[in-house]
Amino acid sequence: MTAFSVLEYRSLPRGDGPGCIPDRMADRLAAVSKTSIFAGRGERGVLEDRRHELRARGVVGVIAAEDCSLEILPKIDVPAAHGSIEERSEIRKRLVHMLAVALDMKIETGRLSELDWQHETLLEILVRIFCGKLTEAVRRGMPRKYIGQEDDLPALRGTLDVSRQFTRHAVNPSRLACRFDELSTDIALNRVMKAALAHLSKLSRSTSNLHRLRELAFVYADISAIPVPALRWDEVVIDRTNRGWQDLVGMARMFLRNQFQTTSAGAGQGTALLFEMNTLFEEYVGRLVARAMAGTEYNVTLQGGREYCLTAQDSGRQVFQTKPDILIRRGSEVVQVIDTKWKRISSRIDDPKQGVSQSDVYQMMAYAHLYKAPHLTLLYPHHTGLSGDDGIQGQFWISGQATTLETVSIDVALGADDDIVARLKKIIVPAIGKGVMVPG
Repeated sequence: MTAFSVLEYRSLPRGDGPGCIPDRMADRLAAVSKTSIFAGRGERGVLEDRRHELRARGVVGVIAAEDCSLEILPKIDVPAAHGSIEERSEIRKRLVHMLAVALDMKIETGRLSELDWQHETLLEILVRIFCGKLTEAVRRGMPRKYIGQEDDLPALRGTLDVSRQFTRHAVNPSRLACRFDELSTDIALNRVMKAALAHLSKLSRSTSNLHRLRELAFVYADISAIPVPALRWDEVVIDRTNRGWQDLVGMARMFLRNQFQTTSAGAGQGTALLFEMNTLFEEYVGRLVARAMAGTEYNVTLQGGREYCLTAQDSGRQVFQTKPDILIRRGSEVVQVIDTKWKRISSRIDDPKQGVSQSDVYQMMAYAHLYKAPHLTLLYPHHTGLSGDDGIQGQFWISGQATTLETVSIDVALGADDDIVARLKKIIVPAIGKGVMVPG
């Protein structure tokens, strides 16, 4: 299989020359991308199919067609030469880490060698991590629970089903209608794991991953095979008896629900494991902000608020509900609204090419009015085009009001989460601690 890689908002030229993607492969990959749930969203969806090139948009992940695959990676300024294998490796590490934080999973990557990060796609890396975690969990024992059973037996087991006994076995007392509980591994959690293994076995192209998946499938041979749409996710309960399976359930959910699609594209099969970077960045930053505010007088709400912009005068019906990414409260008072944007900004807020869009500013002004917040923050990923380190890039008054709007950047490429949390706390707490100031 021929593998290609491209950064978001970058292009792969069509053609037969070096660094180009043949037209037949480009057509297949574009057809698969159009079947994604993200097609038509985020500035023309996943891929923009142009005459001389394929251009990636604001969705990252892996698209695979019959004989080729395309990996789309986020544009993160990592400390490596642009276009190098090392750059791709470092970006994959950061992307997997952001997924782990956003989806509240502990993903251990220590066993992956540098060669794995350099030469495996995001999909194969995630499959390998999943197989490793599942193998360790199975060795400790598969989850089991008591399930109610009914059976006709020669000796009493459990309790007698009197109604069934006297209707079915009235003339044959040698059989007893029994009701009993039996400890079983054929439960919803294990059925989800089996479904994930079956899905990944169809999608992985790595020989080593396929070998791992076959070994694990043998372990789950006695578990019922349930179609993905029929899986009972509501019956998957994580408690103190199976706490170690929480991350595996999260990964299986990532593979099987919403973000993951198995589709038909033309005459061949196509698959896609895709993530919207805007949503991923929002979840990632939101969880880190919550960590930064832990232990302070402030509490954090993600995707909360839910205030409406308009109310109909005749019926009182409210329309245009708002969902700010992050609300920071002191008691019942909203002291700061943070909205994340996976965009590259320039040092000047009014730069027509890379500045903050007017719609973003208007949105924040609406938040200021609805939530009475004295402090508004637009938070972006940091990049080398900005002068200095990450942090506050610009501060402004909203005209005619004692409300501050600031632009902030956070570097997701460098440092551990604790470093980013510390930087966020350093930015947020002093700002909201200033109180309302009157512009002079």
